[in-house]
Amino acid sequence: MEHKAGFVSILGNPNVGKSTLMNALVGEKLSIITSKAQTTRHRIMGIVNDENFQIVFSDTPGLLEPNYKMQEYMMKYVNTALQDSDLIIYVVEVNEKNYNEAIIEKIKTLPIILVINKIDRATAEQVTATQLYWEEILMHRETFNVSATKKTGLEKLMTKIVELLPVCPPYFSKDELTDRPLRFFVSEIIREKILLLYKKEIPYSVEIEILSYKESKDITRIDAVIYTERESQKAILLGHKGEAIKKLGIESRIEIEAFIGQKVYLSLSVKVQKDWRNNENRLKNFGYGI
Repeated sequence: MEHKAGFVSILGNPNVGKSTLMNALVGEKLSIITSKAQTTRHRIMGIVNDENFQIVFSDTPGLLEPNYKMQEYMMKYVNTALQDSDLIIYVVEVNEKNYNEAIIEKIKTLPIILVINKIDRATAEQVTATQLYWEEILMHRETFNVSATKKTGLEKLMTKIVELLPVCPPYFSKDELTDRPLRFFVSEIIREKILLLYKKEIPYSVEIEILSYKESKDITRIDAVIYTERESQKAILLGHKGEAIKKLGIESRIEIEAFIGQKVYLSLSVKVQKDWRNNENRLKNFGYGI
């Protein structure tokens, strides 16, 4: 049997379940998941390996009109994914009708699978109406109705993805799961906890930098800085007598230990970097553009 391999990019509007879908397809939690829009800021690859195929999934930021440089980088990841892709999975949720016309025009020329997600929250009539609407927008592409959280409909979807892959040798070693280093996932875990623990503008105004990541036989020592834009935001992150950041540190450490499989010592601090979302040099330090 000939070996198949290819790049499969997952696109869609914010909060339609792209990250949940990729994690379910890969079988590992690589992309952070919250109910807040713009949770995914980078292009994150997850690799599924089999004796006869290799699928390189890309979770991409939700489609939006950029308001500052960080969001411009986010949309550049989407465009890069479009250029690299052998197959596009375009994800919508039931009853969704909004779309980016420029992106739709670009992907119409590419192999596309339409995925309607969150069917567990809808009636059969709503699913059918959504399917008819989007099949017309995307020129009657093959559609799969799934629930990424319940893992419903994913087996058939995976079968179709493999079927559409080109004949090709693997792009990565068969024991690789992602192209990102552990430090990246540590910073994403901390950012996920901020998204879950803090409200209003705080989650959107912060970025994480891992200053040091030192592994030893018994423990991994991690020194991380949370950058925010204003002193008032720093005060909220720290909380009364440091209680908020202490809770953030505990919850982050527990998940990091589960992710890397080792005991962790995590040190968190907060610094103010005004307007970092529009600062090219700071964004590059945070890994944007990579």
